[in-house]
Amino acid sequence: LQECILSGIMSVNGKKVLHMDRNSYYGGESASITPLEDLYKRFNLPGTPPESMGRGRDWNVDLIPKFLMANGQLVKMLLYTEVTRYLDFKVIEGSFVYKGGKIYKVPSTEAEALASSDSAEFSQPLVYVANFDENDPRTFEGVDPKKTTMRDVYKKFDLGQDVIDFTGHALALYRTDDYLDQPCQETINRIKLYSESLARYGKSPYLYPLYGLGELPQGFARLSAIYGGTYMLNKPIEEIVIENGKVVGVKSDSQVARCKQLICDPSYVSDRVTKVGQVIRVICILSHPIKNTNDANSCQIIIPQNQVNRKSDIYVCMISSAHNVAAQGKYIAIASTTVETADPEKEIKPALDLLEPIEQKFVSISDLFAPTDPGTESQIFISRTYDATTHFETTCDDIKDIYKRMMGSEFDFEEMKRKKNDIYGEEEQQ
Repeated sequence: LQECILSGIMSVNGKKVLHMDRNSYYGGESASITPLEDLYKRFNLPGTPPESMGRGRDWNVDLIPKFLMANGQLVKMLLYTEVTRYLDFKVIEGSFVYKGGKIYKVPSTEAEALASSDSAEFSQPLVYVANFDENDPRTFEGVDPKKTTMRDVYKKFDLGQDVIDFTGHALALYRTDDYLDQPCQETINRIKLYSESLARYGKSPYLYPLYGLGELPQGFARLSAIYGGTYMLNKPIEEIVIENGKVVGVKSDSQVARCKQLICDPSYVSDRVTKVGQVIRVICILSHPIKNTNDANSCQIIIPQNQVNRKSDIYVCMISSAHNVAAQGKYIAIASTTVETADPEKEIKPALDLLEPIEQKFVSISDLFAPTDPGTESQIFISRTYDATTHFETTCDDIKDIYKRMMGSEFDFEEMKRKKNDIYGEEEQQ
């Protein structure tokens, strides 16, 4: 996805873009796999899907589970580039948080918030965050956003541990508790993003594209093509050609495509990246909605690390036939977390217990890589592997970071605006 978005932006900005992919589908790791038979093959499961799974073609299964924050950076990128015209979105029905072995709905309206037991204790900090404006010191109430830690902000409001867990993990969406000792500005902005996203549609702050997340990279690849970019699938990459420490081309089928800059994911340049961790993801096919979610056809569940004696949270994303990603009456739930021990499947068990009975599961453990080469000399710009978060904010930070390293200037959303006088009109798309 990062590469597809960047190829779109670079094409809109008048660069000549050639986009090669060794896979037969768009989006690499952020693809949606269809038909279901291909998912069985990909995970080396014997045989074919049982008839009870319906038609294989009705399935579009994401390899990486993520939702879009309604007011987040990816939605902004989609709007500015007008890639929204190739996609349809649905609002995710509810967000839930795990506490003491049960799941509770994250309040999505003021009425729901006031009905929950911790409401009085909880409303103060929310009002504070809503009024907080980093450009107006009068809204700080004695807090220095660049110095005061979030731990101290919680103390200021005298919040109990449950409310702290809830705020940090279900609203600010932190994966660990490291944020407690950092300056509070980032956390306040994250809670703001959550509540502003929630305010847009009311059920939850998350959106999801019909037909799966694989639609996103395809949409941006299409944008690149409208501006003269060329996309090649099924292109084996034999070698990245380097002269005097700088990239000059890419060799495929014994031909060299010459270039000045190269963007790629870590799998193409194993000597320029370092492993920074692992994520376990379990794709589960269910024939029922998740218990205690009011039969929602889509939801997110966060299991805060404190609740299960871990350092990182566990996430569940659930979607269904309502999103054209599964056969009628079927649900796809994907559980994911950062690996902390030698037995990742045991780590993710609390999430799988919430999903029982599970008809079929597909388990993957992926290494996370980050670039060791910033690209300044080599002009090779490497994206990071997808983390365990269930939204695209960190992915967008990565895109902005690559853009800055490539272009030498800060990422500017205005640069993504489609030119009003597109040479390539929309006729070809009707």
